Amino acid sequence: MSALTTLDVRAVEPVATAGGVYAWTFLLIAFPALGALVLLLGGRRTDRIGHVVGTLASLASFVVAALLFVDMLGRAAEDRAVNQPLFDWLPAAGLQVSVGLLLDPLSMAFVLLITGVGTLIHVYSIGYMQHDPRRRRFFGYLNLFVAAMLLLVLADDYLVLYVGWEGVGLASYLLIGFWQHKNSAAVAAKKAFVVNRVGDMGMTLAVMAMFAVFGTTAFSGVLGGADQVSEGWLTVIGLLLLLAACGKSAQFPLQSWLLDAMEGPTPVSALIHAATMVTAGVYLIVRSGAIYAGAPLAQTAVVVVGTITLVMGAIIGCAKDDIKRVLAGSTMSQIGYMVLAAGLGPAGYAFAIFHLLTHGFFKANLFLGAGSVMHAMDDEVDMRRYGGLRRYLPLTFLTFAAGYLAIIGVPPFAGFWSKDRIIEAAFADNLLVGTCALLGAGITAFYMTRLMLMTWFSERRWKPDVHAHESPLVMTLPLLALGLLSLVGGAAMLWTAGGIVEWLEPVVGEEEHALPFPVWVLTAATLVVIVAGVALAWMRYGREQVARTAPTRVSFATTAARRDLYGDAVNEVALMRPGQRLTGSLVYADSRGLDRAVNGVAALMGGSSGLLRRVQTGFVRSYALSMLGGTVLVVVALLSVRLS
Repeated sequence: MSALTTLDVRAVEPVATAGGVYAWTFLLIAFPALGALVLLLGGRRTDRIGHVVGTLASLASFVVAALLFVDMLGRAAEDRAVNQPLFDWLPAAGLQVSVGLLLDPLSMAFVLLITGVGTLIHVYSIGYMQHDPRRRRFFGYLNLFVAAMLLLVLADDYLVLYVGWEGVGLASYLLIGFWQHKNSAAVAAKKAFVVNRVGDMGMTLAVMAMFAVFGTTAFSGVLGGADQVSEGWLTVIGLLLLLAACGKSAQFPLQSWLLDAMEGPTPVSALIHAATMVTAGVYLIVRSGAIYAGAPLAQTAVVVVGTITLVMGAIIGCAKDDIKRVLAGSTMSQIGYMVLAAGLGPAGYAFAIFHLLTHGFFKANLFLGAGSVMHAMDDEVDMRRYGGLRRYLPLTFLTFAAGYLAIIGVPPFAGFWSKDRIIEAAFADNLLVGTCALLGAGITAFYMTRLMLMTWFSERRWKPDVHAHESPLVMTLPLLALGLLSLVGGAAMLWTAGGIVEWLEPVVGEEEHALPFPVWVLTAATLVVIVAGVALAWMRYGREQVARTAPTRVSFATTAARRDLYGDAVNEVALMRPGQRLTGSLVYADSRGLDRAVNGVAALMGGSSGLLRRVQTGFVRSYALSMLGGTVLVVVALLSVRLS
């Protein structure tokens, strides 16, 4: 096996049990879980303080995370994995499952992202949801989401991780459908729930396979014993984990729910896309590195899925007029970059997490900025009815511009440092994969420039009764913080205290990748492609007047992109219709076959009983006559036998 297995074993067999400040690790989950409990069970008496309780719960978790991070920085690299046992969950004879928390550099990175960005989203939501009559319940769901995601990334056992995995799915269903009075929101929530159940079957079967093969579901037993298991079993488990990741992280072919999830309140979109749900699949693949190290086929499948999705998401983003759906397609694409990097093994694991963190900064910034625009435009989401907003929302424009420059990869903004590393690793592994990653960067520059021009520049295309205005301070302060992180977050993580690669190395390993040409050539080529994407968008949407309505006559490619590359149609043909036919056939067989057989037997017994019941009259004379008749028959029979 590769060096990765050794590193993984060391990481999942902590050198110490939680003590000192690490005894507080459970508080990371306890604070938001308690907040959710108070807000969801406290009833109307907590309406007035619901937003305060929810925000303070998330903030308290972030403070604990910061204290743990500072202490972890002071430790040697080999001493940064700490375990906190909590209680025995399943002390069965064949399956021993103990609930414990594993805090190491990988989980620490996620904890800081979830609690830090999550808290900023809570603060923003105070203003965004100010007039919603169910605001207290909304903050309860946000706390539940944060608690479930923290359990997912802190668990030291796949079965415990599965609990957080399902908790995230439940919270997403509740938040996407929060405005369930709108049919579109209710349908979107159900769609997200159903599609994720498909992926969750992969997680369920993977955990079962782990128990069957390893006799345990603990990280230490599964990842530590991966080098003792056949490649076939590792491939099966790896593919099942990939299926699970595709569901949660909206990767091909289970990506269709993500665009419809925009029906939820905008802070939900920011939380799902930046800090929680869609990052879960990337975490699962990276954490399971020892499994993929022994399963080249599964690892290749990860690369293929990530590559397809990054291109698909970028193409979809080019044709959307809904500002949130453009950003949703962007998320699909950017998560594709992370999955692609995760499929490259030790050469890409650190870069996958690096881009995940920078993406958390600029994507939360962009979504919350979109929410600020909607707040100013009376909840209008169609960019064709925007235009010239930079003069009316100056703070939102500046922070949004920082997120835009970060996502397209302009130096020195955050995305430049992380996405370029993935493109380099992709080219070092495979020319075709690297080309697709480079192409994705150019398309990203195109659709994001299109969004900027249609929203912030060009002429005003508002409705007459709209009065654009800047958002209140409680909404702009989180935007300023995220805008700053979009600017300096990437460079800070790459160059401070040894950098993100050195920080993650004890868990994910490190492997040098050799490019077939100098790095500066690829960096220059990437910047040229980005400039080309920006220029094409400017020629189409900067120089020409933007129509208030989308054109009806468009090319096949545009139609396909508007329809999400027919993802729903494919799912309908491949899964939904066959499922309906199978269900209909089973119902027909049950009603016309099994039901008729059962009812026929019952009718036969009932009819026979009715006939026999007539013999039982209850009169003695009838019974005497029957006995006499029987006696006569017996005598006649005996005489017949004797005479013969």
